[in-house]
Amino acid sequence: MLKHLSRLHSPDLLHALASMGHGDEIAIVDANFPSASMARRLIRMDAAGLPEVLDACLQLLPLDGFVDQPALRMEVVGSPAEIPVVQQECQALIDRHEGLGRVTLAGIERHAFYARAREAYAVVATGEPRPYGCIILKKGVVLPD
Repeated sequence: MLKHLSRLHSPDLLHALASMGHGDEIAIVDANFPSASMARRLIRMDAAGLPEVLDACLQLLPLDGFVDQPALRMEVVGSPAEIPVVQQECQALIDRHEGLGRVTLAGIERHAFYARAREAYAVVATGEPRPYGCIILKKGVVLPD
């Protein structure tokens, strides 16, 4: 047991986050996403929703400050500008961890999202029941004090 870790900081998640390098991506996806067939490294977190898992990741993972879009959301098919409530909750978490207005969840078309997820360092499969509960994060760097 370690201090100051969430119950969601499982050994598999901690290992993936620590092993990722600058620019590597991690996909955090909903229960309907075909994660087992797409993941290079699959981390299952079926008992947690997307916002919970995102919050646990953002406690440890810096987002890439050298790119324009370090956080992506899967666009709603036929309505790409629509932002579902689950994605709004994710944006609020990103604002809390990264600073209000510093990082905006950018939309990416569904099939382009699938292609990015296939190349991601890891895919975290959550039990999120709401559709479009799928995001991708690009890891940044931790600078010395």
